[in-house]
Amino acid sequence: MENYARYDDQRHYSDDEEKSGLFQVVQCPTDNAALTNYAYVAPGSIDPKVHYITVAREFVFSVRIDRAMRRGQIGINGVHRRWASFSVGQEVTVEPYDIHSEGMDIYLGNLKLDIDFFQRSSRYPDEFKEEELDKAFSVNFHNQIFTKGQFFVFEYCGIKFRVTVTDLDVVDLNVLKKGEVDARHEKQSDAVRGILMRETNIEFSKVEGSFVNLKVSKKKAMTAKALIKPDFQFEDLGIGGLDDEFNAIFRRAFASRIFPPALVEKLGVQHVKGILLYGPPGTGKTLMARQIGKMLNAKEPKIVSGPEVLSKFVGQSEENVRKLFADAEEEYRSKGEESGLHIIIFDELDAICKSRGSRSGDTGVGDSVVNQLLAKMDGVEQLNNILIIGMTNRKDMIDEALLRPGRLEVHMEIGLPDEKGRLQILKIHTNKMRTNDVLEDDVNLDELAELTKNYSGAEISGVVKAASSYAFSRHIKVGTMAGISADVEDMKVSMDDFLNALKEVTPSFGVSEAELQQCVANHIIPFGPSVKQILVDGRLYVDQVRQSSRTPLVSVLLTGPAGSGKTALAATIAMQSDFPFIKLISPESMVGMSEAAKVTEINKIFNDSYKSPLSVIVIDAIERLLDYVPIGPRFSNSVLQALLVLLKKKPPKDRRLLILATTTHRNILEQMDMTDEFSAEIYVPTITSLEGIDAVLQQLELFTEEEKARALSILSEANMDNKLAIGVKKLLMIIEMARQDEDKVDKFVNTMLAL
Repeated sequence: MENYARYDDQRHYSDDEEKSGLFQVVQCPTDNAALTNYAYVAPGSIDPKVHYITVAREFVFSVRIDRAMRRGQIGINGVHRRWASFSVGQEVTVEPYDIHSEGMDIYLGNLKLDIDFFQRSSRYPDEFKEEELDKAFSVNFHNQIFTKGQFFVFEYCGIKFRVTVTDLDVVDLNVLKKGEVDARHEKQSDAVRGILMRETNIEFSKVEGSFVNLKVSKKKAMTAKALIKPDFQFEDLGIGGLDDEFNAIFRRAFASRIFPPALVEKLGVQHVKGILLYGPPGTGKTLMARQIGKMLNAKEPKIVSGPEVLSKFVGQSEENVRKLFADAEEEYRSKGEESGLHIIIFDELDAICKSRGSRSGDTGVGDSVVNQLLAKMDGVEQLNNILIIGMTNRKDMIDEALLRPGRLEVHMEIGLPDEKGRLQILKIHTNKMRTNDVLEDDVNLDELAELTKNYSGAEISGVVKAASSYAFSRHIKVGTMAGISADVEDMKVSMDDFLNALKEVTPSFGVSEAELQQCVANHIIPFGPSVKQILVDGRLYVDQVRQSSRTPLVSVLLTGPAGSGKTALAATIAMQSDFPFIKLISPESMVGMSEAAKVTEINKIFNDSYKSPLSVIVIDAIERLLDYVPIGPRFSNSVLQALLVLLKKKPPKDRRLLILATTTHRNILEQMDMTDEFSAEIYVPTITSLEGIDAVLQQLELFTEEEKARALSILSEANMDNKLAIGVKKLLMIIEMARQDEDKVDKFVNTMLAL
């Protein structure tokens, strides 16, 4: 008591008292004192001007003097003892802590705390508002010092909480008092402790697995999370031609996640949980899904291929699906809407999510996997912190329940790139060539973008690789496949290399040029005005499809006798259209196919045409496709019904289709009610006059002028004008046969008269 009186009256200490010394760790003087976050010492033990002490030269505490304490003892509560690994009775060094010793301001601008019940098993139905917790915490612990990683007891409304300091920021005191604490004024230092002020921004978060019912503050709830990385550049993704698709995906799937949770809660809507990317192979579906994770402040995406989920062990496939969602479930239970975004990417989704009941003779594992996935995505325990991205080439095979809203509700078709997109892709794949100056100046990417109609992104990449291989081949030593020429340092990829590569790498969804060229091997011979008129009408139908907004689908039936040139005219009209997608459906390509296989193949070609903005389908010899024979008669009803449906099926929005069909038996199609399904009909006549034969002979240069005049004179004398009706195809055959004979005129005339 004498020492304390001396401290009170004289306000000074002996040398021993002002210096550091050894103290014995004991319990706090009272239970209430144990809840204050202070360490306690006896009067006269330290300078009264000292508010903070360092214990064991490592742990910093706020300190109070209590008359109940004895000299040489320091009262530290049980939670602090566990934090510092002190035991009762242990001797520790106690020194005054100079808040300026670390050469920086130590006042807290932001303090982040994890909160949980002191007894973790405790459960209270009460809702604890973060604003009120902040206020009580600030009052209880004002001017105290806190260390990163420190845990202590906080009593609020008679309930004890265990609080842990997870992070803190220190600021200049003058800035803090002006209430200007924000990211622009925070000192980005490695500070590990700071003093709590009235102006300090306090942020509470639940400990994972905690039962604390914490309602976040309005200010925090109205603060949007930075979903997109601030340093993100779209060019970094290395994806070209998908700008519109990315914008649509962002609007549907990510826009709601940028806004504050409180605002989204007012709308009463849930975030989009699933996206389905579908489209032709090689268009960038997998690449897009993998790259989405790079631009988001989200957990590392889990990428799984469909077949990887399946297992031969009973129940293991379903367990694999559950494991994919385990982390998201655990975090959502502990943090609720504050949980981070978990992205799960399913490649080849059709491998595990085929329509239930469609598999015959299997064990039912596939159906169980679909059921498990449906339950996890939108089951009883709904998760709002997941985003599923599925990819498939066969959307028609996916179970319908998986495609409804609430599951994979955003269906994004990743189609073939347009000219602008192809230019972007070419720039991406030739970027290193340009940077390293191995691209010739004559390489025109704009021209290449125009030449690569209906090329997918993967096929454009193949073109660039093929062009590089042509450049490599120029620098291989003659006579060896292993040697490299000395001028390899001067190697550059030229425009000729790209043009050669285009011949080598052809698009899957492009023009069937080889097949169409075979149909017009002898070119179109204008033997009469009707041929020119057919070509003119064909161009009008092409322009109608290209320009008219009212008729996205036009179907034209070319009828006429056998050998009149229907197929050649249809192929010519198709190739002159310059449409990026032109396919030929012919009986020759379906020899040996069953009816079901024919229907599948025809349907596939039509579906492929819908992926291109402008398409032409040439259906040659419909009666042969229908397996029609007059004996019986017999025909394939399955193929007929498929064609009747597809001829009237309008293409999707912004897609246009021209169908050119040919038949020799119009009367048969009329009996099948097929002629009415066509928009228009063109009759292709045979050659019925000697003037027509003259035009063909002149075009093919079989005879000299004298020989031609003699041949036509003989035919005229035989009154051929009145009975002539020959298809141009047959006439060409006769002309080429006569060309092989020594007496060409005699052979030609005799063959014609024998008809």
